[in-house]
Amino acid sequence: MASPSEGHEEVEAAKSSSYVEVPPLIVNLRGGSESRFLKLRFIAVAANDETADEVKAKLPVVLDALQPFLRELRPEDLDGSAAVYRIKEEMMRRTNDAIGPDKVTDILIQDLVQQ
Repeated sequence: MASPSEGHEEVEAAKSSSYVEVPPLIVNLRGGSESRFLKLRFIAVAANDETADEVKAKLPVVLDALQPFLRELRPEDLDGSAAVYRIKEEMMRRTNDAIGPDKVTDILIQDLVQQ
């Protein structure tokens, strides 16, 4: 069980975070004879306001880092809640690789639609 001071630290960290809404992405999914698409809308949680400005400025680099990964997904890679967790973690890793370590603390997926 978390102590009251740990809970307070988490609240303070959430208050200092800034949210960067990323334009929706639509990518082809790999495999199969039928064309399948993934529509993804997400928010990147920046560590603070200064970092949020840097993330916004480098969004083209972030999108360029994410698209190859997303295009390699197969429809079966999107099955289940564990799949969403894996996708979030990989997106966060690739985003931080593209713009620098610990710039983005979380990825909040708003929409993840397979068409």
